[in-house]
Amino acid sequence: MKSTKLLPIIVVAVSVLLNACSGTGLSLAAPAPAAISNSTTQSNGASAPAAANPQTAADIASLQSAYEAIYQAVNPSVVTIEIGSRISGTSGQGPLGRPGNGQNNQGQVVPVAEGSGFVWDAAGHIVTNNHVVTGAARITVTFSDGSSYGATLVGTDPNTDLAVIQVTGAPASVLKPITMGDSTQVKVGEMVVAIGNPFGLANTMTTGIVSAIARSIQAGITGNQNGPTNAPSFSIPDVIQTDAAINPGNSGGVLVDMSGALIGVPSQIESQSGSNSGVGFAIPSAIVNKVVPQLISKGVAVHSFLGISGTSVTPDIVSVLNLKTGQQGVLVASVVAGGPAEKAGLKAAKVDTSGAPTAAGDIITGIDGKTITTFEDLVSYLSDNTQPGQSVTLNVLRDGKDSQVQVTLGTQPTH
Repeated sequence: MKSTKLLPIIVVAVSVLLNACSGTGLSLAAPAPAAISNSTTQSNGASAPAAANPQTAADIASLQSAYEAIYQAVNPSVVTIEIGSRISGTSGQGPLGRPGNGQNNQGQVVPVAEGSGFVWDAAGHIVTNNHVVTGAARITVTFSDGSSYGATLVGTDPNTDLAVIQVTGAPASVLKPITMGDSTQVKVGEMVVAIGNPFGLANTMTTGIVSAIARSIQAGITGNQNGPTNAPSFSIPDVIQTDAAINPGNSGGVLVDMSGALIGVPSQIESQSGSNSGVGFAIPSAIVNKVVPQLISKGVAVHSFLGISGTSVTPDIVSVLNLKTGQQGVLVASVVAGGPAEKAGLKAAKVDTSGAPTAAGDIITGIDGKTITTFEDLVSYLSDNTQPGQSVTLNVLRDGKDSQVQVTLGTQPTH
C-alpha cells in the first residue's frame, strides 16, 4: 500500500473525526539503552573494561522482559488485512502493484493492498482504518498463527478513518480481543509499542515514545486509489503523536502502552518521502471506543457538525487584522452554506484572492463556558461533549465586541 503525506489543515466542518492514508503504518524506534561502560586503571597504568553497572544491566533486562511480555500478550490480537479489488479492464499490473501480463483480466479480483487490524471481540469483529478497506471487493484476514479467513465489511466511518469488518469461520482460539486503554490519560514521554504489518512484514513490533498529544489531523481522505476523492474532510481531535517509525502496512494496527493496552490506532505520517520521518499519528482509543460500537450496531457513526472552517489566531493574524495584542481563539475562515453556523449567523473572515484574511469576521473564544484558545480546542470539545441536535453557546468576538451565539449542531456529512 502506498503511503500518503497528510498535513493537518483547516477543517471544513468542526466535529469529531479522523483521516489517514491507506496502508500507512506506525513503528517506533527503540530507545537506546544507557551506556554501561566504565573503565578502570590496572596497577600497571593500562586501562581495562570494568564490569557493567549491575543496576543498569538489571534495568535493561527488566525493560527487555517487559517488551517481550507485551509482544506475547498483544501480538495474537493483531491481524494482517489483505484487500482485493476487481480489475476493470486490461491490466498492466498484477497483485500488490507487481507487473501484470497485459491480458484482459476484467472482473478478476486481485490483491492490491495490505494493512493491519486488531480483534475487537469474540464475535470476530476486527477494527482497522477506513482507508485500508475502501473500495475492497474482497477482504482476507490473517492471524498471528498464519491462519487466514474471509471477512465482510460491517461499517465504516470516513470522518474518523475507522472501519469494522467481521471474519467468518474463525475459531475462538484465534479471536483474542485487544485490551482497551484510556487515551485521555496518556502523557508526553510515555513509552509505547506498535505492532502491525509494515511493508507486508507481519507481526512486527517497534517501540518509541509519545511525542505529543492533543494534535488534530485531517479526515476524509483515502490513500486507496480505488476510493472516493471528493469526500468531505474534517478534523480528528486528540490525536496522539509519536516518534514511531510509521510505514506502509501499519495502518489500522495498534499503539499500546507498557501494560499492553490500546491507546491509539496508527493512521497517518508526516513525511516527505512516504516513509517514517519520526512524526506519526494515531487515532486515540477514546474515539475508537465511541465509534466502533456504533459501526457494529448501525454500520455508521454520527458526529456533531458546526459547519465552519477555521484556524487558530496567531500573532501574525493579530498583526494583519489589527486585533488586540495577545488575542486568542478561532478565526472563522468560512461558513458552510445552509449549515448550523450559517443559520446561527456566524460571520466568516474576508480574504483576498490567495485566501489570506484581510478583515476579521467572527473569532470564537469560548463554548459552553469553556475558553477556546486554538482550533484544536474547539474540535476536541465538540467531539468529546456534544451530539447532533444539541444546542451550544459560542462566545464570539465580532467587531471588537464580545457576544454570545446559540447554535444547534447538525450531523456531520460523510459524502
